[in-house]
Amino acid sequence: MIVFDKLWKIMSEKGVSTYKLREECGLDSKTIRRLRANENIETKTLNKLCIALNCKIEDIMEFIPE
Repeated sequence: MIVFDKLWKIMSEKGVSTYKLREECGLDSKTIRRLRANENIETKTLNKLCIALNCKIEDIMEFIPE
């Protein structure tokens, strides 16, 4: 399973709120909800997150075997 626990940690470290992601990255509240629930996310969304947070994909998500 892919989890986004690292995303919330890096956002906290960088002082980035979900409001900022919605306003500056064009993410909608539905996408934020999907991230919180570890649901499917499009690769273009992952790209936007990495650009906004100036990080690599492995900094915001990880695979945990079920």
